[in-house]
Amino acid sequence: MNQTRLGYLYGLGAYLIWGFFPLYLKLLRPAGPVEILAHRIVWSVLFVALLLGAMRNIGFLRALARRPRALAGIATAAALIAVNWGTYIYGVNSDRVVETALGYFINPLVIVLIGVFLLRERLRPAQWVALAVGGAAVAVLTVDYGRLPYLALVLAFSFAGYGLVKKRLALPAAEGLFVESAALALPALAYLGWLTRRGDLAFGHVSAGHTALLVLAGAATAVPLLLFAGAANRLPLSTLGMLQYVGPILQLGCGVLVFHEPMPPARLAGFALVWLALVIFTVDALRAAHRTRAGARTPDPVPSPAR
Repeated sequence: MNQTRLGYLYGLGAYLIWGFFPLYLKLLRPAGPVEILAHRIVWSVLFVALLLGAMRNIGFLRALARRPRALAGIATAAALIAVNWGTYIYGVNSDRVVETALGYFINPLVIVLIGVFLLRERLRPAQWVALAVGGAAVAVLTVDYGRLPYLALVLAFSFAGYGLVKKRLALPAAEGLFVESAALALPALAYLGWLTRRGDLAFGHVSAGHTALLVLAGAATAVPLLLFAGAANRLPLSTLGMLQYVGPILQLGCGVLVFHEPMPPARLAGFALVWLALVIFTVDALRAAHRTRAGARTPDPVPSPAR
């Protein structure tokens, strides 16, 4: 099997897991969102530590300890991904899967915004149009919900910020996940200990199957990230950018078709505007990539988590 085909398989595997992740999270109830987040962190550390041990790649920690700026960046990335994970878990288990899918649909547009305001990027006209249409979509959805779709916005901004920090850290996937989860492990363990003292811990008190599913949260977190890293190393950015829509499309399908969340006409119109913005954004990105391959001098795209 050639490397490009393998990259497609890795990428589709990652986005299929992320797309159907709401089905898994629903099975973790009656554990609360913060308990699920804590288990996800703790078991991720153990799973990736075993993986790195098998790869005999623990020595990177010594080199990392001598880079205080990198450690500060890891702490920032850890905080952002904790916010992202916690918000997503809360959204799924409060029956707002459709809104969480919206967050990942608008994520590419938020990345462009970060490029404008933080990285001083100059946008092409089509990118400005995509942002304007995306802003109109948020306005329509705000009217429909009767409030800002804040879960979607928190997910989009936290993941875009996480991607920016990760881009600058340039850590491999497994090593990065390990140190980020390790930075959050003590607070997670402290929270689980607090729940135990209160007698509110769901772990070990629901069923053997429920306990096993909480333990598997570590693998369910790490495996798609490792698959994604494998895809990113084998596929062009433009191809990976197209694949990223598989996840939120499946999440939206789970919300509407499996969990029967409402999709009134106004909400559908808001999503239609989001999709229009993404079409404009994607077509422009593909054209820019084509010009680059043809030898034209085109500014480098805004860094994104997909890189």
